[in-house]
Amino acid sequence: MTNHINVIGAGLAGCEAAWQIAKRGVEVHLYEMKPHKKSPAHRSNTFSELVCSNSFRSYMLENAVGLLKEELRRLDSLIMECADKTRVPAGGALAVDRESFSQEVTNRIFENPNIKVFHEEVMSLSDDVITIIATGPLTSDPFAEYISQLIGDNSLYFFDAAAPIVRLDSIDLDISFKASRYNKGDADYLNCPMDKEQYLAFYEALINAETAPLKDFEKNKVFEGCMPIETMAKRGVDTMRFGPLKPVGLNDPKTGKEHYAVVQLRQDDTAATLYNLVGFQTNLKWGEQKRVFSMIPGLENAEFERFGVMHRNTFINSPKLLDNVYRLRMNPRIFFAGQITGVEGYVESVSSGLVAGINAVRQFKQMKDLVFPGNTAVGALARYISNPSTAKFQPMNVNFGIMDPLPMKIKNKKERYSVVAKNALDSISGIRE
Repeated sequence: MTNHINVIGAGLAGCEAAWQIAKRGVEVHLYEMKPHKKSPAHRSNTFSELVCSNSFRSYMLENAVGLLKEELRRLDSLIMECADKTRVPAGGALAVDRESFSQEVTNRIFENPNIKVFHEEVMSLSDDVITIIATGPLTSDPFAEYISQLIGDNSLYFFDAAAPIVRLDSIDLDISFKASRYNKGDADYLNCPMDKEQYLAFYEALINAETAPLKDFEKNKVFEGCMPIETMAKRGVDTMRFGPLKPVGLNDPKTGKEHYAVVQLRQDDTAATLYNLVGFQTNLKWGEQKRVFSMIPGLENAEFERFGVMHRNTFINSPKLLDNVYRLRMNPRIFFAGQITGVEGYVESVSSGLVAGINAVRQFKQMKDLVFPGNTAVGALARYISNPSTAKFQPMNVNFGIMDPLPMKIKNKKERYSVVAKNALDSISGIRE
């Protein structure tokens, strides 16, 4: 074996894995094909680029992803440290200035003397190096083909979409209002209200708008958790009002009343000049996006800094392939991390990178695996990904349902989740390497 560990891909999972390896005194060779080659969804040359939302979702411990973030903080996660440092207002969520965040991660990686960065596309793997594949949902075609040959006929494909971003100075602030749902945190969201007539007109325009053409193998492969807004609308006239346009908990401070539907916009940069349309992932043609989304009250004259885009996601059939430290059963020198494993979400990707990185080092040093317990969010996610009894595998966000149940029944949900969170954090604090 060589004197280093390879990490392929400098996204959230790859950077986290590299950091965890390096901090344990082992040299890392981190391979990233940018800037020489970019996926269709990437724009910048920095690492850990946030392609979709700029939100890491809820920070509350009574929420599973909030608990996962706190576990990662206590495990010295690089990504969580950088996210906290570049945070922007977002009510009860942790959102970041995406450019500052990505630059911060990139700087930290280059500053680490144990990490050597190679800007090149990887086409195959070496037989004598422990390797973590963290090429993400946008794995390049040649390497995706190599992975497919490596694991057999177990690779799957689906698509998700990124939401548009508009300039704050083009939003009509006399129509929109500031509020966070249920008044959680500060009033950090801009909300564009709709009455019934406006909503129905928007709905009709949306379901009849022209979408960008998809290839045959791209069709009907949309992941439920990141569904294009036009696909959601076509499922029923009120589907959006029970999803991203839900008005519940968003009383207009001007009237004190609840609107028929509300489109939320979340701050996307530290300077608060850019806002993204929450839940508005889309595959509409750009001209159609401008036409249809300008029908939203308050966005009639909106200037789009970025239109929504749709891109390929690639993930493997992890329950059949990986163990509970994200290692390939058929070839133990290979680990996978990030969304390519089927974990869905930024924080979940970070978690997989952390676990894979720690255990790659332990394997390198011929130590016993560190398997996180199932009463933690980190451990439960790894267990879900590696459960061979899973009948129909689909990408999964972290949730309390996959964690160990409490030994006692607690009817009050908030109280129950508080106990779950306390037990999880006690377990994390008790881990000794």
